[in-house]
Amino acid sequence: MDPQSPGGSVTIWLEQLKAGDPAAAMPLWEGYFARLVALARKRLQSVPRGAADEEDVALSAFDSFCTAAAAGRFPRLNDRDDLWQVLFVVTTRKATGLVRRETREKRGGAREHTAPATEAIDTEPTPDAVAEVADNCARLLGLLGEKSLQDVAVWKMEGYTNAEIAEKLGRTVSTAERKLNAIRTIWERAGVG
Repeated sequence: MDPQSPGGSVTIWLEQLKAGDPAAAMPLWEGYFARLVALARKRLQSVPRGAADEEDVALSAFDSFCTAAAAGRFPRLNDRDDLWQVLFVVTTRKATGLVRRETREKRGGAREHTAPATEAIDTEPTPDAVAEVADNCARLLGLLGEKSLQDVAVWKMEGYTNAEIAEKLGRTVSTAERKLNAIRTIWERAGVG
């Protein structure tokens, strides 16, 4: 079931997952896996495909998320916005770790051992780091006020190009760029930029 549809309740599935019900992971997996793969693909663009790819990163991120959520490591995980922020951070960290390892190995660094792809990319952020990033994201998005600016900011963070953002908005690339400039201006005035 699509977690974005009215019949899908991310909040209920999160509560069930945090209570230790592994079946609650399936609808979340079905609703978010494609987005995680797309996010990982964007993050891995600069690295030649090796033992692990974007699907491995997404799988490892989702597995780490489920394990940590069931262990109660995300106390502020209450709704779809919290969920996406956590999944975004975990997936980005895993992709960054994979890029770092692949780059190090290409420069002649020795491999310590051969491990399964999901073990090789297991760089899970601490709950405090996830909470801090989630708080910062929420604060930055709150500064924007307007929903369309918030959407554009999230899409840009997810790695979408200006042309892809324009397509999502149903507008021209110059409109997407104006919105991105407005976001930068708002954040610079707030001392973020």
